[in-house]
Amino acid sequence: MTRLIFATNNQHKVEEIQAAIGSVFEVVSLAAAGITIDIPEPHDTLEENAREKSMTIYRLTGENCFSEDTGLEVEALDGEPGVKSARYAGDNKSFGRNIEKLLNKLVYRTNRKARFRTVISLFWQGDEFQFEGTCEGQIIHVLKGKAGFGYDPVFQPDGSSLTFGEMTMEQKNRFSHRRKAADKLVVFLQQRVKQSSTA
Repeated sequence: MTRLIFATNNQHKVEEIQAAIGSVFEVVSLAAAGITIDIPEPHDTLEENAREKSMTIYRLTGENCFSEDTGLEVEALDGEPGVKSARYAGDNKSFGRNIEKLLNKLVYRTNRKARFRTVISLFWQGDEFQFEGTCEGQIIHVLKGKAGFGYDPVFQPDGSSLTFGEMTMEQKNRFSHRRKAADKLVVFLQQRVKQSSTA
């Protein structure tokens, strides 16, 4: 099984990506790979932040690795919280406070359209490749469900009566922005493995 370092210590994200990738690759977190550095996310776009993380790990280890950056983009708030989704209410990454701030900003808004967007940056044999996935939906008025993480309890994807917070992993994967980006990553990796086995 080929190892891929995932530049995160969020076990929920590791499980989501591993479920998408399947058994050909072993997805390991930074902690599982023995990496303890805190990688900054100083940029204004998801693409640049994802690249910063994967490039840092590649330079450190020389191994194939990837990272992702995900943002919730709310139409009525001009794309907020966007790249600042994890730190919307401050640097302590409290999603309870982040959700509270988001709902307060939307309290008088009729337009509740939002989307999750994920960008994956893969360093494979020294070259970078990026993959994007999006999920359109709405921000509901009250929290529903305790599954998932982050803004999941207030995000209801188009085509469902449930929030991400009310869904099982299997249900969420039918809509998930992260799953869509991961599926593109998987196709790429499968092609590379096939090419190397026939070379």
